[in-house]
Amino acid sequence: MFTGLVEWTKSLVVQGGELTHNAVTALWCLAFAESSFFPIPPDIPYIFMGVLKPEKAFFLAFVLTTGSVLGGACGYAIGLYGGRPFVEWLVTTRFIGRIFTHEKFEMVEAMYQKYDVWAVLIAAFTPIPYKVFTIGGGLCRIRFWPFMLTSLVGRAGRFYIVGFLLYFFGEKAQFLLKNFDLFLAAMLALGVLGFVALRYMKPAEKSEEI
Repeated sequence: MFTGLVEWTKSLVVQGGELTHNAVTALWCLAFAESSFFPIPPDIPYIFMGVLKPEKAFFLAFVLTTGSVLGGACGYAIGLYGGRPFVEWLVTTRFIGRIFTHEKFEMVEAMYQKYDVWAVLIAAFTPIPYKVFTIGGGLCRIRFWPFMLTSLVGRAGRFYIVGFLLYFFGEKAQFLLKNFDLFLAAMLALGVLGFVALRYMKPAEKSEEI
């Protein structure tokens, strides 16, 4: 099922070795939807497009960032107004429940309790679906505007890192598609570094207050 969705998302942006007429609009919509409910990461159609048009990589990163951050606001609203009953329904559905699991929501809640809004920034560099963080942010009633700001920084950081690789390596950047699991592992490594950085940032902040 997921393989079929990947092929469908690819067909929206690339056909016959060329970008489709509405490729940029489709990419924005996919980024928006992925931040709240769609299962396929927007990195995949982005990489297909960037390999064909590496000179547009940074522009496409901008398109992805705006769509993803605004979609994140939608996910936040779902969590805020849908509440825990809606989340409980999500984890019991046959298809969506593969993404929205109890374990993932519990992990995200724990991260919000420990790191507050900074968890959103770390989320940009982990394989955990971003939509779990956006809905979880609303569910945990994280402050909205700091949530949006950290979403902007985190998502831009992720997409522009990929954009850098696409711009400078062009067709050679296809290794991102062939080794997408490895790419996600690298994003996770960055997330772990973020955890470590935050762990050492907090004591420093306290000492300044004293």
